[in-house]
Amino acid sequence: MYQRYLDKHTFRPKLIAALPQNNTSLIVVIPVYDEESVLLPLKHLQVCEATSSVVEVILVFNASEVEQDAVVKKNIACKEEAENWFAALKSPRFRLHCIEENSLPKKHAGVGLARKIGMDEAVRRFHEIKEKEGIIICFDADSACDSNYLSAIETHFKNNPKSPACSIYYEHPLNSTGFSEFINRGITFYELHLRYYKNGLTYAKLPYDFHTVGSSMAVRATAYCQEGGMNRRKAGEDFYFLQKFIKQGNFTTLNHTRVIPSPRTSNRVPFGTGRAIQEMVEGKRNVENTYAFDSFELLRETFEEVESWYDELPKLPSPFVDFVGMEKLTNKVAEIRQQSTTVESFVKRLFHWFDAFQTLKFMHYLRDYCFPQESLIDASSKLLAALNINNKAEGEADLLLLFRKIDRKDK
Repeated sequence: MYQRYLDKHTFRPKLIAALPQNNTSLIVVIPVYDEESVLLPLKHLQVCEATSSVVEVILVFNASEVEQDAVVKKNIACKEEAENWFAALKSPRFRLHCIEENSLPKKHAGVGLARKIGMDEAVRRFHEIKEKEGIIICFDADSACDSNYLSAIETHFKNNPKSPACSIYYEHPLNSTGFSEFINRGITFYELHLRYYKNGLTYAKLPYDFHTVGSSMAVRATAYCQEGGMNRRKAGEDFYFLQKFIKQGNFTTLNHTRVIPSPRTSNRVPFGTGRAIQEMVEGKRNVENTYAFDSFELLRETFEEVESWYDELPKLPSPFVDFVGMEKLTNKVAEIRQQSTTVESFVKRLFHWFDAFQTLKFMHYLRDYCFPQESLIDASSKLLAALNINNKAEGEADLLLLFRKIDRKDK
């Protein structure tokens, strides 16, 4: 399987000359772009509790062919710093490899391609030692983690042998001394928005209520190959990547450890955490608002009796019909019905069609034409009430802590 994937889907030939040790089963891939230092994640990973196997870390220093010289120089300096740190470490169970990609094609250069290059190289290394249980872990250059991070991932996949991939619990720092009170407050609202949205999908009883954060995910190398590997998207690569495994089934959440992403701003991607905080700083985005709770109520009403669609398409809420189109909806449901032999297979196929991406588009439609955005604090409180969760929160920070508690107990 590895060889077939490597022959058909890789962006680069072999990049790391040194052979992996035979007992390597965890490889962490970290894209690095325009960083002052990459020692934060390396030090956190290196002091993690011991695993039963060797851990490798692949740093992918990346920039486009038209990048400013200053960025490339920072990449080179950062690579030298990482290599010097590792040389002094002399650890028998921790391996570091650096890949330089400072002239990637302008059309594709970005975090998706950088992840792909590193993850493909991880597949190649597992193939070299015939490691069929290899795990590829995605992390970021500005992230930290709990001390049980690596051992928890190793144990999670051993305890969930059918799980192709998992989302890993995360928490942004809310009172970081390295950031202003304005940014700390902004990241509190933004993370609350992410957790509100995920739990809104849970309330609507949709099967893709998982967090999809690039710094907080891990995948079996075999499953990675089966699904065609990482995409080359410049943003949202994590969302589209994980949806493939969520659709596959047996996707899991690892809540017994924690990734700590940075709340810093970023101009590199068109959306995501860094861009949201950047737009907040520039006055272009109000992070205190979110999708109206009525949108999730309508989602729930739409799909509440989805099993009945197998026999006959019922009268559905008009915004959903208007969004999809009656003729398209009727034809698509009829097509899925013909392809399905059971209600269970019908529902699974239906949600393969109306997937997480279509749901997000529908939420935007509802926002624009039906239910304008509302206060995140108000919307979150309504969702908690609908979920029958006792809410004594006072303000956004308390609400976030409550949603974190819900997510950490989830699944």
